Amino acid sequence: MASGTASNRRHRGAADTATDAAEDAADSRGFELAARAGYVAAGVLHFLIGLIALGLARGGAGSADQSGAIGQLASSTGGTALLWFCFIGCLALALFQFSEIFFGAKALRDRKKLTFRLKSGGQAVVYAVIGATFGRYALGGSSDSSSTTSSLSASLMSNRAGAALLLAIGVGIIVVGGYFIYSGATRRFRRKLSGLPPDRIGTAVTALGIVGYIAKGFALGVLGVLVVVATVTNNPEQSTGLDGALKSLRDQPFGTWLLGAVALGLMAYGVFMVARSKYQRM
Repeated sequence: MASGTASNRRHRGAADTATDAAEDAADSRGFELAARAGYVAAGVLHFLIGLIALGLARGGAGSADQSGAIGQLASSTGGTALLWFCFIGCLALALFQFSEIFFGAKALRDRKKLTFRLKSGGQAVVYAVIGATFGRYALGGSSDSSSTTSSLSASLMSNRAGAALLLAIGVGIIVVGGYFIYSGATRRFRRKLSGLPPDRIGTAVTALGIVGYIAKGFALGVLGVLVVVATVTNNPEQSTGLDGALKSLRDQPFGTWLLGAVALGLMAYGVFMVARSKYQRM
């Protein structure tokens, strides 16, 4: 009995040591800098999506989504090096958000722990997916976000459970979009920032955040509505991701102006994310 107790203590001691080592790694300066690079990568991605959307508003062509933006980056001068930078940054940020599930919620009250962990887990998945796309292009591959989204929607719509899940996803996207608009309008995003100077730089960063959050929220809202409509009408071709959502704006009354405004907002959000890499509270 005594030997069993001693063995359990050794196992607990080893587990505690491993946990402390993992927490120290997550708190290291090098890991923090790599994770901050993930915000730069996300900023570049949103800026390019906004730039493509602005071209669409002016009558141009292109795919205003993740694959279109990364493909444009891949074809630019020095694109491969930038892709690897963005891949490493997004991967590090995904790992950081994952570590927050275990270490970041320690100081929170029980009621807030679950929400914090779910949010951190969701962000970890998002940045991991973005990083994987950067990595695929860095290795010479490619992808089509619109086609993939449409095919996945068709698969889910083929049965009731899948359709219900897709409907829930659409509603969830609308809710997230609403939260982005709320965060932008109330400046709630500033809670995540630390050391923001009270001068013109701070004012500019705040203004970019307000415009960017509202624009991204609006774009996500349109995307969510399209997913819901596509599910209700059983038409997967309407569910073509962010590119389809932005192009649907162009087809509405005053759509060119509306799409142009959203495009500029997404570009502002991209610049804000780059600034966020410096001021984000980690």
